[in-house]
Amino acid sequence: MQKLGNYITGKWIEGDGEGQLLYNAVNGIPIVAASSEGLDFAAILQFAREKGNPALRKMTFQERGRMLRALAQHLMQHKEKFYSISYQSGATRIDSWIDIEGGIGNLFSNASLRRKLPDETFCLDGDPITLSKGNSFMGHHILVPKEGVAVHINAYNFPIWGMLEKIAVNLLAGVPAVVKPATVTSYLTEAVVREIILSKILPDGALQLICGSAGDLLSHVNSQDVVTFTGSASTGLKLKSNPTILGESVPFNMEADSLNCMVLGTDVEPGMPEWEIFIKEVKKEMTVKAGQKCTAVRRIFVPENKIEDVSNALITALENTIIGNPLNEKVRMGSLAGEGQRLEVRNQVQKLLASSQIIYGSLTDVAVIDADEKVGAFLSPILLLNNHPLTAEEPHNVEAFGPVSTIMPYKNIEEAIYLSKKGKGSLCSSIITASHKNAKEYVLGAATHHGRILVLNNECAKESTGHGSPLPLLVHGGPGRAGGGEEMGGLRGIKHYLQRTAIQGSPTMITAISNVYQPHATGNIDTIHPFKKHFEQLNIGDQIVTEKRLITSEDITRFADLSGDHFYAHLINTDFNGTMFEQQVAHGYFIMSAAAGLFVEGYEKNPVLLNYGIDELRFTKPVYPGNSIYIRFTCKEKTAQEMKEPSPDIAFVKGQDIPKGIVKWYVEIFDESDEITGVATILTMVQMKNSNVN
Repeated sequence: MQKLGNYITGKWIEGDGEGQLLYNAVNGIPIVAASSEGLDFAAILQFAREKGNPALRKMTFQERGRMLRALAQHLMQHKEKFYSISYQSGATRIDSWIDIEGGIGNLFSNASLRRKLPDETFCLDGDPITLSKGNSFMGHHILVPKEGVAVHINAYNFPIWGMLEKIAVNLLAGVPAVVKPATVTSYLTEAVVREIILSKILPDGALQLICGSAGDLLSHVNSQDVVTFTGSASTGLKLKSNPTILGESVPFNMEADSLNCMVLGTDVEPGMPEWEIFIKEVKKEMTVKAGQKCTAVRRIFVPENKIEDVSNALITALENTIIGNPLNEKVRMGSLAGEGQRLEVRNQVQKLLASSQIIYGSLTDVAVIDADEKVGAFLSPILLLNNHPLTAEEPHNVEAFGPVSTIMPYKNIEEAIYLSKKGKGSLCSSIITASHKNAKEYVLGAATHHGRILVLNNECAKESTGHGSPLPLLVHGGPGRAGGGEEMGGLRGIKHYLQRTAIQGSPTMITAISNVYQPHATGNIDTIHPFKKHFEQLNIGDQIVTEKRLITSEDITRFADLSGDHFYAHLINTDFNGTMFEQQVAHGYFIMSAAAGLFVEGYEKNPVLLNYGIDELRFTKPVYPGNSIYIRFTCKEKTAQEMKEPSPDIAFVKGQDIPKGIVKWYVEIFDESDEITGVATILTMVQMKNSNVN
């Protein structure tokens, strides 16, 4: 029997021995064997640390982001190859779409995060902190990539998505990965890794793959590594308790299967759009991937006076679900991932039957098309009813990881919240309601026990991604039984692979270290106005101090007439008794406009292409008629922009696509007493010198 390859230390290696046979979940025929016997797990981790880590750490966030985008584009070109393999796991086309294109979508999403990060190998975290009265001593936080490796131990249900959603984050952070997928579906992960390696997009050592047992892999991790696990809580606890994990204080991020729940609001009646949304969502969560999702709904809470109506509606919906060979276009639910999974689900349902009853489905019989239910790992959707959720423990403690859910009644939202918490922590919960009051009460009451809460109604149902869909820009994880971890989450996610270090020093020194201008740092005064410099010629700290401008009552009145802003404080004839002001005060936006008039060099064309926006604008002291203002204008930060790829569908527009970058400027507005009256960060788009545009 052919064996899967392990991609380690820069080459494909088959494990020793016969290995574990992997079967087609639809017809029971052996596909391939997997083995990791004989692998040197210490050498695998060392290769990642010595080869992959330095290569990734040398790249900037922008370069890593573009690398992810290129990888996503490459894999999309080969997706049909993965679809042709995926059906062997029992997945329908829709199931495979979640796994394949959902996983690739994670690469795209994380690639886009580069726009929020600097063109550096590191980044700052949070705001600067002044630590002295004289402004000569400050603190900040810096984030640098860890010098270790991310070890990902994944579950069997999403062999592609599970890998890509994790490596997208660690690669953007600048840390290599060793991926150990669940053996039963590792043939899918291996196919994707082969394509990744063939693309040569990732540097050597950035990604390694182990198909088979993890062996003593975790015995060789150290404090610079990060371990993530997706799967059962019992296995996760065993791995998390590894002596090396504990002894080396290795970060361990766990995402465990949980007893997720869905609540039908007390306000929802049959015939309302939300009623149909609820029935459709429950059916989808029970049948997509044959219920083999860590986010699938296991507990269904329904107002006690609607139990019969909901049960009947769900039974009708499930009866219309065609089960069978996922290659058949009529099939809407395929098989479980293997016979082992089917036996496990049946055993767990037997435990649930101690306090519940089956109202739809069967543990032994299932009607399938274009397949043999005796050799394939097929199972009927099973809907249970438990009438005593306050006293029965099984529905809140036992998870059947398949197309199995239990309906339970509740009296009011307060009781629904209480019941949701009996699951002892879950990845996600949903409430379907048209009531703002019910939604708010449930979210605020249940949030302590759920990693994500979806509020679903007719307003968002059409575009909603649904109960069971983790999104790359939102945190995926949950407290308690769900593992207590966090995955993805946009910028939050990459911080798991970065070391946060507090740095202290003078503003000028912190500026030099961070390459971001810090308030009160010494500026670079130059005879050339910064607006006359191209992007490459600008240095962080380049600074000008402008002449003063006298602010008059006539200025303020004219600005009020021009803008239409006749707020009482800007009117000369206002009685200012009882107000915060002594007399007519200048508009903050007028002061900002006047500031621009002082620092802008504008009569002749220059490399500044346009004003891109204003961040963090604050007015800190009133400016009255007779006051004078001047500006200290400093280059704070700069990031090169990528050239847009020309489109054959759009005619080229002069100036549309030229080499350029975004420059942030720190603007300080002072009055004649040298006190700050306002601060802002403005953004400009600045042309690069090698542009051909005049």
